Amino acid sequence: MNVFDKRADEAISDEQLLADEALYSSYGDTVHYVEPPKIFRRCEGSYMFDAAGTPFLDLQMWYSACNFGYANPRLDAALKRQIDTLPQVASQYLHPTRVQLAKTIALDAQRKFGLKGRVHFNVGGAQAIEDSLKLVRNAKNGKSLMFAFEGGYHGRTLGASSITSSYRYRRRFGHFGERAMFIPFPYPFRRPKGMTPEEYSEHCVRQFARLFETEYNGVWDPKVSQAEYAAFYVEPIQGTGGYVVPPPNFFRELKKVMDQYGILLVVDEIQMGFWRTGKLWSIEHFGVTPDVLVFGKALTNGLNPLSGLWAREELINPQVFPPGSTHSTFNSNPLGTAVGLEVMRLGEEMNYEQTVPEKGAHFLAGLKDLQRRHKEIGDVDGLGLALRAEICTEDGFTPNKALLDRMVDIGLAGDLRHDGKPIGLVLDVGGWYKNVITLAPSLDITHEEIDLAIALLDQLLTRAKQG
Repeated sequence: MNVFDKRADEAISDEQLLADEALYSSYGDTVHYVEPPKIFRRCEGSYMFDAAGTPFLDLQMWYSACNFGYANPRLDAALKRQIDTLPQVASQYLHPTRVQLAKTIALDAQRKFGLKGRVHFNVGGAQAIEDSLKLVRNAKNGKSLMFAFEGGYHGRTLGASSITSSYRYRRRFGHFGERAMFIPFPYPFRRPKGMTPEEYSEHCVRQFARLFETEYNGVWDPKVSQAEYAAFYVEPIQGTGGYVVPPPNFFRELKKVMDQYGILLVVDEIQMGFWRTGKLWSIEHFGVTPDVLVFGKALTNGLNPLSGLWAREELINPQVFPPGSTHSTFNSNPLGTAVGLEVMRLGEEMNYEQTVPEKGAHFLAGLKDLQRRHKEIGDVDGLGLALRAEICTEDGFTPNKALLDRMVDIGLAGDLRHDGKPIGLVLDVGGWYKNVITLAPSLDITHEEIDLAIALLDQLLTRAKQG
């Protein structure tokens, strides 16, 4: 048997590809949200295209990895230029864009946070989280206990899954060093009855502060003024947890408690970074300074697996975190850093700090109009172009995962209608009850495409409710 199929990729039918996947692919490295999985053949701007050429308006952009649109000409060109000059170099050597990208991110952090720091690269978000765990443990004499949030997600490697609140990611694998205590996150829509969002936020901070009141609350030894826990891992806006936006003062009040007891703040910007919320980093909206900031995904607009972290100088200088403390063969590879540097330039020149909030307000207004017409939409909210729509039963509160699952299926069937032609809609499912549409469109989405998205969501929800 000839194991090499000489047909062009586009000539192989979807049916053959699905049959081959069923026999030869591990299912452990993916998630099939629909059966059979959807196969796409081309992408451009805000759209994916299937074998029939049907366009699918994508409202999740590869989990916010493609913030700047599919096949972005400027970023694609940066990759092509690098391929033609220095496509490969071992990571123990330097190349210009590696140094320039680190400098750009570090100087931006210094300007915003008032702290000198350094940038450290790796190849994926979870790997950068692992690096941050090493950094924290090194700074805190090997302490491996962390705080993290209920609803938080930081990756599925052994270390990252131990600080991710979902038990199912680690159930079959156990623990490897790190462990987390999961602290309630102020989820405005599902707050306790009788509390305003702000009161619930204050309550969550008080509950965290209570852990340090006496030695018998379990985390603090007052005789030596030392905590058993090293750091608090936070997503300023929960990603997989459902794009939950906390009240504005939450992180400022939480950080006061952390500073009082020497707990480091590690901010996970893997999904919300690179202008998704209208700021380079979503933590900028909340007025606190991180000790460590982890980033990935949109750094290269999905063209290369590159991630990294910024940390303040005291934690990462070569005397305390020397060469070889972490390493990956492909970290800071020239293809990735060239595109990453172009992303930073692009972001500044495109004025996303102004355009993203404007487009986000337009999109949120459309979602609120949908909510008025469909009582199954229990909550809509967002910050910039990180938006949420919580799908419920007719009471507007009880989670309705089944309805959202039908919506996803219908969207990927590609038979919605626009101007009399078929069109599809790509949605992402998130939330604590898997009933939240987490919307992360291209930052370059047009106002006309936003209006189209709202019209398609209206079609989709109407059809899904009809069963």
